Amino acid sequence: MKWNDLGIIVLILFGCLRLEAAGYDVVVYGASSGGVTAAVQTARMGKRVLLISQDGHVGGLTASGLGATDINQREAIGGLSREFYQRVYDYYSRSEVWTNPEGWEYYSRQLGKYFWRGKNDSLRMQWMFEPHVAEKIFQDMLLEAGVEVVFGERLDLQVGVEKKRNRIVRIRMENGRVYEGHMYIDATYEGDLMALAGVSYTVGREANALYGETMNGILPGKFAHKSNVKIDPYVVEGNSASGLLPFVEARVPGVKGEGDHRVQAYCYRFCLSRDPDNQRPIERPENYDPLWFEHIYRWVKGNPGVTLNHILTLTPLPNDKTDVNHADFVGANYLWPEGNYEIRDSLAGMHRDYVLGLLWFLANDRRLPDDIRGQMRLWGLAKDEFRNNGNFPHQIYVREARRMQSDYVMTEAEVTGKKVAPESVGLATYWFDSHVVSRYVDEEGALHDEGTFWDKENIYPVSYRSICPKENECTNLLVPVCLSASHAAYGSIRMEPVYMVLGQSAAVAAVLAIENNKSVQRLSYLKLKQALLLYHQIVDWKKEK
Repeated sequence: MKWNDLGIIVLILFGCLRLEAAGYDVVVYGASSGGVTAAVQTARMGKRVLLISQDGHVGGLTASGLGATDINQREAIGGLSREFYQRVYDYYSRSEVWTNPEGWEYYSRQLGKYFWRGKNDSLRMQWMFEPHVAEKIFQDMLLEAGVEVVFGERLDLQVGVEKKRNRIVRIRMENGRVYEGHMYIDATYEGDLMALAGVSYTVGREANALYGETMNGILPGKFAHKSNVKIDPYVVEGNSASGLLPFVEARVPGVKGEGDHRVQAYCYRFCLSRDPDNQRPIERPENYDPLWFEHIYRWVKGNPGVTLNHILTLTPLPNDKTDVNHADFVGANYLWPEGNYEIRDSLAGMHRDYVLGLLWFLANDRRLPDDIRGQMRLWGLAKDEFRNNGNFPHQIYVREARRMQSDYVMTEAEVTGKKVAPESVGLATYWFDSHVVSRYVDEEGALHDEGTFWDKENIYPVSYRSICPKENECTNLLVPVCLSASHAAYGSIRMEPVYMVLGQSAAVAAVLAIENNKSVQRLSYLKLKQALLLYHQIVDWKKEK
């Protein structure tokens, strides 16, 4: 039996022994990276905590293929988030974890990108890692803290939350199990607990006018894939009567800056291996649809010199592996945020077919240049990753779903520094970043991408009020992942290191609220800030040296 399997069994048994007890201090729903840090922090503060995983894993995207961390200001990440990346650094400092000397030599030359070293030991972190290593580290942190975990349990989407006035009393799972806590933390990517608790939220893009923004709402763009030439959008090139390619809209979806229901594209962040001894061949999926990839062929045909690296982002990981990004299935995810489990399972299957079909297409479609097909054939699914899921990630990349609407909404102004969010519970650092939202046909019959932006980075605080619901809606819930932010601001905040920061801060707030017999809204921020600093959270930006 492997350690990972044993660790999961121990966690399950440990939790099952106490399921019939009266209740928990804190119940964390969702074992994302932010859910893990929330649970660990609660346990370290001496409170009884339950972490509920919707599947058989912990760590969310960080442990499901996103091994190339989206981070640009490493010093601004503190607390348990920093501890996680320090543990990654420590793991890869051991020579026995490297499968070949060449890999270590290459990696060592990339210290500026993959490591952060400084005279201060607290700055020794690593940002690139294999998925199974991330999950092992999360499991270690949970076991060491004594966190109780239950796996494979999802909220009943009909009667999943019972409230008394504006307070959650208990939550109910699909299988009928009920869990009670003094405080609850929704650490899911979708915000199901938040929604069932009657908390206000939004889905999609606000109009720019709502918060005085410039990068929200509909953003008609350039030719698809930033092509230099027109890409034909029809099934039969030049024949509009043949119909549009799949998931292409017949016209621009609305007026520039106008709000709508759409969210940025999802994908899977998956791990490939270049080691022939650690490869599983990429096979054509049973539901392969060549029309899903026809626009890519036409883009390549019209733009000589396009390489594999223009189509996919391949970021080197240890041991001859890579994290693959930008396999985005544009337009296929609009039903996800508020969909039931059947809808989401169907969409997840479609996205899996899309990703595997894309890889097969790039390696085998004879219309593509030999260079692209040859480069793609060097890679295969890593046999030592995701062993219980056909070597494919278990978690789809939900870049954006529901977003809470609380008394404080993080907006473009906070991200750019024009306005400073009050009552900081952590720092966000990343660029404004939205992937393509929709693909449409312009008046001249050319394929366009819409909704994408990539702009100025900044380091800025995230307000405690943005992870608290409105007091009249719920007084014992915190939401560190689907927090209160506009679509534009969420494009910067939505990074895994920040989810870990906010998860930990939410846990500290939950514990203090219990100890002081306060609602989360009436907790003294001064007390909260003092506690956050005690637990090494960084709430004010001052560059470390």
